[in-house]
Order: sequence, then C-alpha cells, then structure tokens
Amino acid sequence: MKSNFDLNQTPLVVIWEVTRACDLACFHCRASAQPKRNPLELSTLEGKKLLDDIADLDPPIFIFTGGDPLKRPDIYELVEYATEKGLHPAMTPSATPLLNRDSLMRLKQAGLRRLALSLDGPTPVLHDSFRGVTGSFAKTLEAMYWANSIGLPVQINTTVSRRNIAELERILSVIRNFRIVMWSLFFMIPTGRAEAADMPSAEEVESVFARIHQMAQKVPFKVKTTEAQHYRRYMLQQRRPKNLSDAPAEGMPGILPVNEGKGFMFISHIGEVQPSGFLPVSAGNVRSVTVSEVYRNSNLFQQLRDSGNLRGKCGDCEFREICGGSRARAFAMTGDIFAEDPSCAYIPKSKPKARERSTNVQECPVQAEIVG
Repeated sequence: MKSNFDLNQTPLVVIWEVTRACDLACFHCRASAQPKRNPLELSTLEGKKLLDDIADLDPPIFIFTGGDPLKRPDIYELVEYATEKGLHPAMTPSATPLLNRDSLMRLKQAGLRRLALSLDGPTPVLHDSFRGVTGSFAKTLEAMYWANSIGLPVQINTTVSRRNIAELERILSVIRNFRIVMWSLFFMIPTGRAEAADMPSAEEVESVFARIHQMAQKVPFKVKTTEAQHYRRYMLQQRRPKNLSDAPAEGMPGILPVNEGKGFMFISHIGEVQPSGFLPVSAGNVRSVTVSEVYRNSNLFQQLRDSGNLRGKCGDCEFREICGGSRARAFAMTGDIFAEDPSCAYIPKSKPKARERSTNVQECPVQAEIVG
C-alpha cells in the first residue's frame, strides 16, 4: 500500500457482482439471490470492458462476487482476463456442488489470488440454517481443505447477527484448524432478505468489539470488520494513552478510513455503480459511463467522501474522519444516507452542532437512483 494513497482518486476495494444467481437461500442475502441468472447481466464482452476500466483505476483489491460467481460459465475466462489486466482477483463463491477441487484448480490456474468462503456457525445446524441448504457447512470445510491443499489463500467471512453473535469464539475454533489469511466479520445490514430483527443492538455490537479485539491478539491471521466502521474507533481507543482519550482522532497508522463510496465501489450484475453492495443507490451504469468517472466525479460518491454531510451524532463525533458510521445501515434503517449509524453506542464528547439540513435523503443534493 502506498503511503500517499488518495481515496478521492482510487478506491481501495472494487467489487463486481457478476451474477445474482445462487443455489443457496441465505436468510440474510443482501442480493435476494435466486437460482436463475438475470438476462440483463453484463455479457462477457461488457464484463471485459468493465475490467479494462477497473484496471485503469488500479485498485489494490478486486473481488468477483455474487450470488455465486460459479453460476456464470465464463467466470474462468473473466478471472483470467482480470489477471492479464494486472488486477489481483479474489472471489466469494457459494459452498455448493459447483465448488469442488476441479473448479478451485481452474480458478487458481486462471489467476485467482484469494478465495473467500463464508462460515456463519461452528456447527452444521447453525451454519446451514443461515444458508438455507443442508450440507453447506460440510461443503465449506471441504473447500477450505481443498484450497489449502492446492496453495490457494483462503479468507473466511462471517456475518454477525443475533443468531450467531454468541458463537464467534466457537467459529474461530473451527477456522483455526485451517490455513487462512484473514477473518472478516460482516455486521449485518437489513437489506435484501436480511431483517432488522436479526441485527444486533448498539450495546451488543460494542460488547462484541471487545471480544473481537481479544481474539485478534491470539491468531496468526488478520481480523477485520465490514460495515462496522466504528470498530476503528474502538481500536483507536484501546491504543491511546488514557490521558489522551479526549483528544480528536486523527487516524491510525496503516488503516485507511474506508467507507461506502470512500475507498469502496461496487458494480451490480446489471452494471449499476454503487457505493457498496449494501447501499443500493446507483450513481450511474457502466453501459454508459466509466467507473473512474463515477468514483471520482459523481455527486453521490463525492458527497459520501465529505464528512461534513454526516448528521446526528456521526456528524458531531470526534472520530468521524476515521469512522463515519455505516452509510448503508443508516440508509436501510432511516432512508437517509447521512443519518447516524444506529448500531453505534458511542456518545461523542464534542457538543452537538446546530444542523439545519433535513433528515430526508431526498432533499440532499445527491443525484442518485435507488436500485434493487
């Protein structure tokens, strides 16, 4: 990572949802994935043009996601093309019969650099209840074993919800039996099939931060959070001397303040360019505009990178530059992209500022289209 990395010009992470087709039926699926592919998906030719555009942006991290990317017959061709363009592709396939030793070997030969698998429970009963298909737990562990055997780096993703928040230590005890490079904990956003009732409370989230921090000290791989931007605030609080606890947060060495539209960009299966897969608001479509133009110049992305647009306690918070709260969760819960993140229990030490902006996102000067 370059020390002068500019999030206004280049995203840290670009994700392309190549399809929404998937043979699982996950209760929390943001994409509400279905078994069949959408005929409006980007074609192979359109996909290669998109990869050309992404390569011009040169993001450090590029991910093929879905649905299940393996539902696209051309996925191996697309991975190979991405590799040829200088990207370092990762992928998040689903644990189904399509994911086997042969498909993993083909992906590695095409240039895949990392395999990201989901594990949401320490037992078949809990994990399979997340995924809606019996046998998913066993298939996931099998894929981890195969990937280890062929030397394909493995990342484990865990969706944190009220259904499994008490089981994280037990999930860790399972994945420690394999060679993995990262454990990423996705804090649930109530969008797609996910429901607000399954979302942990702000107090539960703050409590689990302490557990995650403790677990991270004891493992040989990286532990990160997704859609829990305030975990950065928690870590910064742990690192600071107690007599500096009231000082403004200026950042953390080695950690970029990535958020929706700020170092992060998502392209949907039909080409909509969004700040995140969990924030279904489009700033343009790749069939008519380049991803570089959207990321650097669109009103939506520029306003998301301006912390002055934050409302509520997120706008008043001394940690707003390093955190900024989940814009996806704020939007899902309130309809306002810039509202405070309801999953954060922290009370800012600064005095509330007088804010005359409306709390209705439709009155914000962001020009965007809601997509589903």
